Amino acid sequence: MLIKVKAFPAAKEEKIIAKRRGNFAIYVREKPIKGMANQRIKAVLAAYFHKPESAIRLVKGWQERNKIFEINESD
Repeated sequence: MLIKVKAFPAAKEEKIIAKRRGNFAIYVREKPIKGMANQRIKAVLAAYFHKPESAIRLVKGWQERNKIFEINESD
């Protein structure tokens, strides 16, 4: 399953907001340096979907605010 994420790094508080089906806004405290914010977003998604982090992969948007993640259904 592919989902779209709008990232908000360096936020004051961490939260995930489900917009429409498959669209999320994710606020994380980490700064967008050396992929730290992407790693934290991956961890937040893993907790939200009750999946291991290995089941979540960033497909597009490494250095952009708008990202696409793939969630592996079999894990």
